[in-house]
Amino acid sequence: MNIAIFGCNLLSAYRNHTATYFRGLIKALHARGHQITFYQMEDPERLQHRDLHPPSWVTIVQYPATEECILREVEAARKADLIIRTSGLAPFDTLLDEAILDCRHPGNLTAFWDVDIPATVEQLHADPGGPAFRLLPRYDLVFTRGGGPALRKAYQALGVHECHSICNALDATYHRPVPTLEEEFVCDLAFLAHYRPERHQKVDAYFLEAARLSPERQFLLAGCDWDPAILPGNIRYLGYLATCHHNALHSSCNAVLALQSPAICRYGYTPSARLFEAAGAAACLISDEWEGLEDYFEPDYEILLARNGEEIIEQLDYLRLMGPRRVREIGNAAFRRVLAQHTYAHRAEEIDRILDNSARVAMA
Repeated sequence: MNIAIFGCNLLSAYRNHTATYFRGLIKALHARGHQITFYQMEDPERLQHRDLHPPSWVTIVQYPATEECILREVEAARKADLIIRTSGLAPFDTLLDEAILDCRHPGNLTAFWDVDIPATVEQLHADPGGPAFRLLPRYDLVFTRGGGPALRKAYQALGVHECHSICNALDATYHRPVPTLEEEFVCDLAFLAHYRPERHQKVDAYFLEAARLSPERQFLLAGCDWDPAILPGNIRYLGYLATCHHNALHSSCNAVLALQSPAICRYGYTPSARLFEAAGAAACLISDEWEGLEDYFEPDYEILLARNGEEIIEQLDYLRLMGPRRVREIGNAAFRRVLAQHTYAHRAEEIDRILDNSARVAMA
């Protein structure tokens, strides 16, 4: 199948939480015989932080962010068997929707791929008479990066009939254990996430509170836009950390913290990319509790759970008491689980099943 994707940016993960997600999916789809072209708008800032050279498993087309250029590239993609528009392409969302839906014909499929569910659903509800509310149900398929009954209910209320959850997963060719510790990343607990106002309260209640409660321990924070002035003195702040260093960090720290976004919890769940990346490096994971977690990891065997900063310290105390062997056992159990069930190869197989069924329905 020839697939055209209009997305954010595939070559840079800088301030771009969708990059590694689509890299993993596209690479796995290519391995299954699909030919993919990824259309992305030019972005000078991300170009400066590019962490991937144009790969062999996808054709990348960069174009200026103008209406004329957008329409030209959509026309070039018209012959594709599947045309996808991802979320997060404002202010050109409506233009892309109208142009892509105009490309529909009996021999192809169109899809909207939502990678920021709360923003999309809340925007649609805020403007029920707007073009997005009218155009979204016209897509043949909607894919989302999250799942759960609340999410399906939210999309059904918007008139979407076929909504499929394709969650984050492990890119096993990129994320893997590193045998040698990197001194720069050695700590009791690491947390990787960019600052967002809506997640600050939760990060404070979990990660920062854990650091305040245990001043003798060493914590590490990586990500853009955090204010060092608000951090306890035992948190080392690295700022932006390129993806090429993630394996070393996950393999060097004693444990990795992953938190579900409060905004996402209003519409089901979205297992974070960090869960699978860290598990792929056989890291010992600590997570907050959220609906659906047991579908991905078994608590107390493949992952440890905490409901606040105090319980994080209890889990770190437990790991200290049990010793490095227990840390390795939990990390290796999570590693085996994601390799067996949650790689992007598994997600690509699922996508193929969905596309085959949708194509049969369209032809009926």
